[in-house]
Amino acid sequence: MTMDFTPPVPTDTLLAAARIAGHVVRTPMLRNTALDRATGATILVKPEVLQRTGSFKLRGATNALLRLTPEQRAAGIVTYSSGNHGQAIACAAAALGATATIVMPADAPAIKRDATAAWGANIVTYDRLRDDREAIGRKIQAETGATLVPPYDHPDVIAGQGTLALELAADAKEAGLALDILFVPAGGGGLIAGCALGLAAVSPATKIYAVEPQGWDDTGRSLRSGQRERNDMQGSTLCDALLAPMPGALTFPINQKHLAGGLTVTDEEVHAAQAFAARHLKLVVEPGGAVALAALLAEKIDTAGKTVGIVLSGGNADI
Repeated sequence: MTMDFTPPVPTDTLLAAARIAGHVVRTPMLRNTALDRATGATILVKPEVLQRTGSFKLRGATNALLRLTPEQRAAGIVTYSSGNHGQAIACAAAALGATATIVMPADAPAIKRDATAAWGANIVTYDRLRDDREAIGRKIQAETGATLVPPYDHPDVIAGQGTLALELAADAKEAGLALDILFVPAGGGGLIAGCALGLAAVSPATKIYAVEPQGWDDTGRSLRSGQRERNDMQGSTLCDALLAPMPGALTFPINQKHLAGGLTVTDEEVHAAQAFAARHLKLVVEPGGAVALAALLAEKIDTAGKTVGIVLSGGNADI
């Protein structure tokens, strides 16, 4: 099913930016002296925790739904998500007068489940380790005629996510800076694929690194092997937003072409990054949203003297 889609290209991110303007928050570029001092680098923070619904996911969801016909939206939307994409689809659907059904893991954080329901979405739960969420989504699609908008392996979703990289590059340029490196959290790879396409259009010299939790480093392993590698699904579930079984069929070829590499962080490094964000940035960042900051603070690669962007991708953590 996914391979029926036409892969997105860099210009699609530019079109998405124009399309979703006014529907999403243009989150700011943040600077922090303590962060620069700790790393010896110039750090540019993209805080998608401040986005509506608390994560970057609203960008792709909004772009995808705006691309549907009124008739398609009237038939409803279905997706599967650990929380942030589901919440984004629910929010975007509500804004456009469409109904949404979200297939969510039964162990998803209550804050994500409750926030999704608050937008009026129907929630169908499943067992993350035993059930096939994609099969459940396809079954609902077949029974209802709804449009299936997956969380990362969809061209309009990918293009929409890439708009945050366009914003960060523009803000950096306005400050007289150019991004040498960008750290991006990676699950299925939709966010980082979109960012890679966006930067290919406006900042092609930027080196982009995927950051993943230990035990869920399918993108990093896939980049090294040259083919899509599957996770064993046995690792820690702390970073619940990043627990995709394997890289997407659409996202991986994009990432294989554009990424400089993959980095892995431990739960302890993630907790340290969350604490740093709370103490110094005054931001609540969920574990999966903190992995890029974790990689930076743990010095996974040498960033001294560089201008480095980090994406804080989500803030839907239970305090």
